[in-house]
Amino acid sequence: MTKVKASLICCFFILFVQYSLAQQITKIAPGIWKIVYGEQEKIKPGDFKEKPLENELNKMAASENGPAFLKYIKYNVEQGGIVAELPLEDNERIYGFGLQVNTLEQRGMRREIRTNSWIVGNIGFTHAPLPFYISSKGYGVLVNSSRYVNFYLGSQHKLAKSISIKQQVEETSGTQSPGDSPSALYNKNYKSSNTVEIQVKGAKGIEMLVFDGPSMKNVIERYNLYSGGGALPPLWAMGFKYRAKNTFNATEVASFSSYFREKHIPCDMFGLEPGWQSAAYSCSYAWNKKNYPNPDSLLNIMHNRNYKLNLWEHAYVHPTSPIFDSIVPYSGDYAVWKGAVPDFVLPQTRKIFGDYHNKNFIQKGVAAFKLDECDAAYYHEANAEWSFPDIAKFPSGLDGEQMRQLLGYLYQKTILDEYQKVDLRTMLEVRASYLFAAPFNAALYTDMYDHASFVRMIVNSGFSGLNWSPEVRQTSSENDLIRRLQTTLMSSHMVVDCWFLKNLPWYQFNRDKNNNDELLPNRFELEAKAKNLIELRMSFIPYLYAAFAKYHYTGTPPFRALVLDYPDDKEVWKIDNQYMMGESIMCAPFIDGASTREIYFPEGIWYDFNSNKKYEGGKKYTITMTLDEIPMFVKEGTILPMAKPVEYITKETVLDVTCRLYGNCDGKTIQLFEDNGHTFDYTKNQFNWINLSWKKNKGTINRVGNYKKQHYKITSWQPIN
Repeated sequence: MTKVKASLICCFFILFVQYSLAQQITKIAPGIWKIVYGEQEKIKPGDFKEKPLENELNKMAASENGPAFLKYIKYNVEQGGIVAELPLEDNERIYGFGLQVNTLEQRGMRREIRTNSWIVGNIGFTHAPLPFYISSKGYGVLVNSSRYVNFYLGSQHKLAKSISIKQQVEETSGTQSPGDSPSALYNKNYKSSNTVEIQVKGAKGIEMLVFDGPSMKNVIERYNLYSGGGALPPLWAMGFKYRAKNTFNATEVASFSSYFREKHIPCDMFGLEPGWQSAAYSCSYAWNKKNYPNPDSLLNIMHNRNYKLNLWEHAYVHPTSPIFDSIVPYSGDYAVWKGAVPDFVLPQTRKIFGDYHNKNFIQKGVAAFKLDECDAAYYHEANAEWSFPDIAKFPSGLDGEQMRQLLGYLYQKTILDEYQKVDLRTMLEVRASYLFAAPFNAALYTDMYDHASFVRMIVNSGFSGLNWSPEVRQTSSENDLIRRLQTTLMSSHMVVDCWFLKNLPWYQFNRDKNNNDELLPNRFELEAKAKNLIELRMSFIPYLYAAFAKYHYTGTPPFRALVLDYPDDKEVWKIDNQYMMGESIMCAPFIDGASTREIYFPEGIWYDFNSNKKYEGGKKYTITMTLDEIPMFVKEGTILPMAKPVEYITKETVLDVTCRLYGNCDGKTIQLFEDNGHTFDYTKNQFNWINLSWKKNKGTINRVGNYKKQHYKITSWQPIN
């Protein structure tokens, strides 16, 4: 070979490598761009997502070109993985990263995207950490990977040619003492850098999706629609759920469940915890014959009482399970609690697992499942992390790291697909999720129990297409019990989970005393307060169901941070203990049994839901509330539909609705969503939008759609002055 030919071949090879590594930008939908660089992963989260709601996406205004920063992304393939560098503006703020526990505004933070059910410091571990953030400049960045992804959000400074770092050091030199504590020594208050560094560990390439705004609210709407639209749970899922003690047998479940019907306390969903199975850690998915000798009889009792029965389980298959032998060939090479870990990437696995659940539970009337422990826990304790290791291998080609991120998502999808096959909607509980889960009828939950963190997670869930359930378990006082009940009322899924309480929590909030039958002398007073709150939740069903329908069709999260609705108000940029519920209600939970707190009101006039007292926007107030008052505030100009409480929802339920008019509502219109509330007929245009309007002191009702039945009856209009 001549030197000339060799040089030409070498040049061609260099050009080929450079071309193959070049950033490729493709517009894949209105306002959405895909960026690809380097060698791509074979399996990505986006491979499993639902189809986008294209018609709804096309209705959104979108720029022709992506954000300007797309041209300035830098890449570096390193031994530890690929690193992408994105620019940040000086006044840019960052939100998102899934169900974050400790922090709302993320600039200056390091976020390590690793699914874990127990937080480790404040580095980003959580049940549903997403490699997806939203900028105050009106764009979102998503890394389509199931590997561990690290984000440095202006938190690190390079030794650059610029003198910015030198200037910052000189500005503070001579004015700082060494300090007498570790925080004083190490936590220097330097300005954050103007770079986001993204590291995909172990990868040689990266795929990013960029979602345009122009507002942050538009970004999350676009992401949700691209994911398949927001979740639209069945109408009964707007109600109340009670989970019974783990050790209850069939007789005890039947006896206990009669309480709600005898007391006329609303309860739609009733959950059984691990004791219903013959083996629970890992799972047999078979009834415990000793405690449940005739499960069909119990199912009939619960159905006749109009309960939607929910069964606890997790994904790890016990050797005694009827599906163990068939699913082992499609499982990972490490066991969890001596059970097989199904590889839900594979259609064969999903069929074995799904067919069994469909035949043995769904077709027999089990309305939902609680999918537990599909994350991991106790990462900080080297001898106690019970999940499969990162070095695990799965038949699909995924390793343990990738499966850890995807397991909760794929587990949900497997079960939800089975309900779709029988044309029934469900509402799962799940302990882990990931990218593109917005369409899933499931509420996340946790074993953590800090009230302030619960509220912050509601706020953060709205940036990520997730539903979060701050359930009630044991509490520290009567005040704590009621305030926590209020918070779960003001969330996507109202749940009281008493898996370790023999008696009702409002009969005794202390765990040991509860299980020893040492009941409170004022338990019936607390019961009345709990009943009032549960009935209030039922009254909000028309409002909440419409909010979820809007979530599905427009992508607007039903529960969201104030900054999404009031992005120009500096006072809300860091508020992590107030949030919007739907279009018109601001929630401000009282934490840990408190009776007084400071509340900020955005622009406009706001009405106290309890007293109708007015508050002027743009101001902070210190507000005191009794346990009989719920911290909700309604925007002026709101038509609020409130239903007469019912004890449960059936296919024949018709709700009597009173429309409350807050302030001047002349010319105002709201919409209710009406369908059969149980099946997927709404995807076939079998639904109505009910326009409720107020003009010249008169209310009008206009149904638009193809659904023939009526589930809302507007009985009155009530002005609130």
